[in-house]
Amino acid sequence: MTLLIYPLAALAEIAGCFAFWAWLKLDRSPLWLVPGLLSLAVFAWLLTLVPSEAAGRAYAAYGGVYIAASLVWLWLIEGQRPDRFDLTGAAICLVGAAVILLPARG
Repeated sequence: MTLLIYPLAALAEIAGCFAFWAWLKLDRSPLWLVPGLLSLAVFAWLLTLVPSEAAGRAYAAYGGVYIAASLVWLWLIEGQRPDRFDLTGAAICLVGAAVILLPARG
């Protein structure tokens, strides 16, 4: 379930933040803020579904997924292909997220 929640949360967060970016940086209508705020609310709700006893641990592990998803957004939505440094950094972050999230804790 977590493998589905984190990518969905990343998509919701990035879309919500992009709505604000579009409004402020790309001169789009303030109406972009409505779906942006809804998307950010969905993001926050999704993170509460992660099976973790500590919110900070769930958020820390999510950070690696967010970084990787941001590079996918960069490529698919903004049309800029991530370079080898982007991909190496994302791989390191995903390994870090797995180290945080996957061990069984007593």
